[in-house]
Amino acid sequence: MADRFKDNLGYYFRDAVRKYPTKVALIDLSREKPREVTYRELDQRHDHFAALMHQLGLKPGDRLAMSIGNRFEFVEIMYGAMRAGIVPVPLNTKLGSDTIAFTIENAGCVGAVIEPSANPHIAGIVDKAGLKVKLAFDPVPPGWMHYEHALMGAPGRFDPPKIAPDHPSFQPYTSGSTGRPKGVVLTHAGQLWWIRALDKYWPAESGYRALAAVPLYHKNAMAGAVKPMLQCGGSVVILPGFEPRRFLRVLSEYRCTHAGGVPAVFTLLLQQKDLIKSLDFSNLKSLKIGSAPTPKELMDAVEEAFGIPVAESYGLTEGGPVMIGPRLDGKPAPHGSCGVAWPEGEVKLVGTDGRVSDNYGELWVKNPGVTPGYYNLPEVNRQRIVDGWLKTGDLFAKDAEGFFYFKGRTDDMFNCGGENVYPLEVENLMLKHPAVADVSVVPVPHQIKGEAPVALVVKGRNAEVDEAALKAFCLENGPAYAHPRRIFFDESLPLNGAGKTDRLLVKKRVTELLGGTPLGGS
Repeated sequence: MADRFKDNLGYYFRDAVRKYPTKVALIDLSREKPREVTYRELDQRHDHFAALMHQLGLKPGDRLAMSIGNRFEFVEIMYGAMRAGIVPVPLNTKLGSDTIAFTIENAGCVGAVIEPSANPHIAGIVDKAGLKVKLAFDPVPPGWMHYEHALMGAPGRFDPPKIAPDHPSFQPYTSGSTGRPKGVVLTHAGQLWWIRALDKYWPAESGYRALAAVPLYHKNAMAGAVKPMLQCGGSVVILPGFEPRRFLRVLSEYRCTHAGGVPAVFTLLLQQKDLIKSLDFSNLKSLKIGSAPTPKELMDAVEEAFGIPVAESYGLTEGGPVMIGPRLDGKPAPHGSCGVAWPEGEVKLVGTDGRVSDNYGELWVKNPGVTPGYYNLPEVNRQRIVDGWLKTGDLFAKDAEGFFYFKGRTDDMFNCGGENVYPLEVENLMLKHPAVADVSVVPVPHQIKGEAPVALVVKGRNAEVDEAALKAFCLENGPAYAHPRRIFFDESLPLNGAGKTDRLLVKKRVTELLGGTPLGGS
C-alpha cells in the first residue's frame, strides 16, 4: 500500500501533511471572505474527491474535464482525481467554444467539474457532449450536481488503486502551428521524478509563501508556485485574477516570499511605482518572470523597483519539468538568460541542418518527465519526439559559460501577454465572418503585451465591414487576448513562390501601415 502513495502524484505533499497538519497550505482570495485551508483539510478533501469520483463510476484512466477559475478547489480536484487514477484535463477558460468542445471530445472526457462563471458557454458545451458526470459550483446549471454538497457526501477515506509508473497523471492541452489543441500526456513517474530532483538540488523552506495570480491551468502558476510550496510545507496565496494594485497589496499584506508571472504582469506592476514605494516587501526573496521572452530591460527595472533578485524562468508543457535554471553554485544568471542546464536531464541545441550546435539552435530535451507522446497523434509524435528527445520548437542561444538565452519559436506562434496566440486560429475565426474572404494575422510589437496580433483582411466581393465590427466579432467569438488589436484591409494578400501567404511580407506591410510605432492599450 505504501507504494500506491509514493508512486501517485496525487499524494506528492503527503510528507508536508504529516509534518504540518494544522498549518495553512492555501489562502483563497477569490471570495468575499478569504478561505484558509490547512494541510490536514486539504488532504482530507483530496480523499473526498477521489472517493466521489469512484462512487460516480469513473475508473483509472478516465478523463475529467476541469473548467475552473483561480480558487483553492482547483488543487483538490486536479490532484484528488489523480489519487483515483483519473486523468484531469484542465481547460483554458478563455478559449472559444469550438476549441473547448474539440478538447473535451478529443480527450474522450467522461465527466466534468465546472465553475459556470469562469466561462459562460461551458455548461452548454458539456451538456451537448453528453458527459455522464457533471459537477458545478454556484450557480449550478439544471441537471448538474452541486460540487460542495456532492463532495461532502462522499466517504472521507480513500485507498488508491495501484497504477503503473507510466500511467497518465494529467493531460493539459497545448496548441501548435496547426491551430488544433494537442493533448500532452504527462506521467505520474515523470512528474514525481522532477519533484524529488527539485527537493534534492533546490530545497524550499516551509516558511516560504508564494503568490499565484496567473491562471492555475497555466504551468507558470502550478509548477512555479503550487507544487513547490505544497511539497515543502509552504503556503500559497491564490488571487482570482491579476489586477496590479491588488497584486502588490496582497504581496505585501500576506508577507509573500516569492511570486511570478508573465512579462506583461511586471510591465503593469512597474506603472504602480507610487504604491511599490509605500508598501513593505521585506519578506520578499525573489521574483520570477517567464512563459514568454523577457527583455533584459524589464528584468533590470523590476529588480531596481523591488530591490531583490529577479530571475527569468523557462519551461514548456511537453517538457515536463523545467530543465534550465539557476546554477547549483548559486551564481545568478545574467538578465536576459533563463540559466544553465540542470542535472539529471539532457539538453542540446540543434541547428536547421540537423547538427548539434554549441551556441544556437532549437532546444531538444530528454529526461524522465518529458511527455511520452501527444494524445492520439502518432504522426506528431514521430515528428517531435526522436529517440526520447523532445524537439521543443524553442530557439536558444548559449554563451561560453553555459547560460541559455530564449530567442523565440521556430513556428509562427507568438506570445501576447503570457498567452500563446496561433495566427491560424485567429484567421480561421475571422474567416467565419461572411464579409472576410481572406486574412493573415501576424505579431507586431506591443508596449505592454510584448507582441499582439494585427490582421490584414481581404473583403469578399461587394462585402462591407469595418475594423470596429470585425474586432467586435473576434471578441464575441474567441478569446479576448487573441483578438487583432488593429485590422487593415487590402485588395489581396502577398504570396510566396509556393503560392502561400507570405507572412514576412504581411508583417512588413502592416508595420508600414502602423508607421513603425508599437501598439499600446489592451
